[in-house]
Amino acid sequence: MQIYWTKINKIIEETPEVRTYLLDCPKDFTWEGGSHTHFALEGFNAGDKPIRSLIRHMSISTLPHENAIGITTRIKEQCSEFKSTLSNHELGKEVAIFKTHSNIPLKREDKNVYLLSSGVGLATFRPLVLEYFECDDNVNQIHSLNVDSTKDYLFTNIFKSTPDKKFTAQFVDSRKEYYEEVKNLASDKNGHFYIVGSDEFLVQNIEVLREQGIKPEQIMLDKREQDLPKFLSVEV
Repeated sequence: MQIYWTKINKIIEETPEVRTYLLDCPKDFTWEGGSHTHFALEGFNAGDKPIRSLIRHMSISTLPHENAIGITTRIKEQCSEFKSTLSNHELGKEVAIFKTHSNIPLKREDKNVYLLSSGVGLATFRPLVLEYFECDDNVNQIHSLNVDSTKDYLFTNIFKSTPDKKFTAQFVDSRKEYYEEVKNLASDKNGHFYIVGSDEFLVQNIEVLREQGIKPEQIMLDKREQDLPKFLSVEV
């Protein structure tokens, strides 16, 4: 396993609780839209075994041509040891990334794509939308639906409805409204439905989609292949 050590070169305060850490791109480090990585703080590998409290599984919110690896995360006042330590990191601080992989590349099968997310989960979809804007080949259109009770919506410069690009962005602040919209979107029985959020959020979305007649093969999750049956074998 190759560990890439790199430095924080910029910190963006997206909202009062959400920050994006932009990291220098190490030589030979590559990724694609929809990728996740293991993001680790200094000292995580100081002992015989990795210190798991200093490692998190994070989505990369940028594309390679942006010349930075973006890690977008919510840091609340009451937070974990990892996020507390990260919140005190300044520019130039070293961090590590390793085991980078994409479970949800953008499918180009001449169908509509629906991006369903909660809160900061939208960061996973940012690079997919940018890829689509750069090349919309074999994608009919994209609709993004995000629920965030804080109402501090993310990336609104990108996630805004753009009819000429066949892209629609929708934000809601309640789960009730969110799931009503999911039901509406599921009237498209041929679309691809991407879901990002907590495990509980995934299960709830899958149940709603399956009840509306959406098949498991139409649902894309940011999970390893061996973990998919646990979510997609939901009975309806």
